[in-house]
Amino acid sequence: MSKHLQMYGFWPSPITTDWLAGGLRLQDVQWGGETLLWLEGRGAHSVIVAQTGTDAPRDLTDADQSVRGRVGYGGGAFTADSTHVYFAGVGGRLYRQPISGGPAHAITPAFGAAASPRLSAGGEWLVYVHHAEGVDGLALVDAAGDHWPRKLAYGTDFVMQPAWHPSGSQIAYVAWDHPQMPWDGSELRLATLTPGSAGFPTVESIVTIAGDADTAVFQPEFSPDGRFLSYISDASGWSQLYLYDLAAGTHQQIIDERAEHGIPAWVQGLRRYGWTPDSRALIYLRSAHGETQVWRYDLRDQAASPISAFDAYTHIEQISVGANQPDIAALVSASRVAPRVVSHTLAAAPDAPMTLTPAAESSITVLVTEDAPPRVHQRSMNDNIAADQLAQGEAITWTGHDGEPVHGIYFPPTSPDVAGLGAPPLIVSVHGGPTNHAVLRWRPEAQFYATRGWAFLMVNYRGSTGYGKAYKDKLRGAWGVYDVEDSASGARHLAEQGLADPNKFVILGGSAGGYTVLQAL
Repeated sequence: MSKHLQMYGFWPSPITTDWLAGGLRLQDVQWGGETLLWLEGRGAHSVIVAQTGTDAPRDLTDADQSVRGRVGYGGGAFTADSTHVYFAGVGGRLYRQPISGGPAHAITPAFGAAASPRLSAGGEWLVYVHHAEGVDGLALVDAAGDHWPRKLAYGTDFVMQPAWHPSGSQIAYVAWDHPQMPWDGSELRLATLTPGSAGFPTVESIVTIAGDADTAVFQPEFSPDGRFLSYISDASGWSQLYLYDLAAGTHQQIIDERAEHGIPAWVQGLRRYGWTPDSRALIYLRSAHGETQVWRYDLRDQAASPISAFDAYTHIEQISVGANQPDIAALVSASRVAPRVVSHTLAAAPDAPMTLTPAAESSITVLVTEDAPPRVHQRSMNDNIAADQLAQGEAITWTGHDGEPVHGIYFPPTSPDVAGLGAPPLIVSVHGGPTNHAVLRWRPEAQFYATRGWAFLMVNYRGSTGYGKAYKDKLRGAWGVYDVEDSASGARHLAEQGLADPNKFVILGGSAGGYTVLQAL
């Protein structure tokens, strides 16, 4: 069937504003024993949804609750074990609710704001990030909420991502001070606890074991057997995975690639990896060239391999590994696939003795498997639009004004029925932050315009994340320079390739991207 001609920008599109407005915001997913829990944003409210086995999904929290971490930009809304979910709700309070059903009840007073609750392995204590009157720190409350919360670790401007040792004797967390941002310089701290009055753990000592003013650390997690503390650091120039041997006091970089394994911590509660229950492997997210994949690192043979079950998706976030079963859950999407909640059961790995070798000596093994696709638990949008009606995003690279490489994501004008004459008009989209980056994921704004006949370029100007620390740091002292020049050179590149009309450029952006737009004009 031949296409008919129509002016660019006026093509009929299946993407309507009503369709976009009717979607859900999928914000987080975690395992609570054998129950999968995820956070759905519906209008102004966010609701925890639960699904156990093949039972139908059900709303767990009530409509009068809005589940949301309220420290900084948000995030870190809930945590769970096999029987209860603990969440940040109205009034800045933490609540406890049975997963099997029943009402929630507050376990902290209505004072300040709470985020990132984490339950101790024994289920007795809940550590969380607390903010009140301009002061941030770690606080502690008993899981039943029978006692008044206690201050645990204060003294820095900001804290995030607390994690318990399985014995309950230590807590790891990330801390930093003004004027640093957590992706520029932060510290991994290890607090040793001792029993205090009324049995409440108190801090005996706090030591900094990684990170500094020029090195960012991210997401500490203890191995289930208590032997290692894992974390992500950009000390090598890329955010890589490390293991800290708690007994030996030694650090080991286990991944060494030109890829990113961490992301900028704009919000609380971000997760990029998790331990398998047997402590044998780390399931982690690897990002390169705008695409994120799920990989597995096996500590026994020091081999890293992709998990092919997720190959249909190019963006994965908030990965969660079951505490009692080898199941993965995550939020996923792709250029033509709106966000979904999915889960996948890992195949069993063969037995092998566990030893550790330096990252440079470890192997990267690419396995071709026949894993079944992940199970879909929830979709943010309906799937009524055929794939050929949607634009396929592409990661591209061009040469900047000074000869250095610049990156971006390009969406071409797309329609199975309509074509235009000549080159299309171009929208150059500038992300905010500026410490952020555009990736190959579901982008409703790109689809809205591309399906109407616009070319759409999302610029990852120098200063963006995703391409190593040196690329990110290029914008220091040059904000309003590289971001503007790279947006302009990206538009020129597409025009030179015949993919955009050089006389029909539009530039748009919000927040830091709005500043770039103003500077560009």
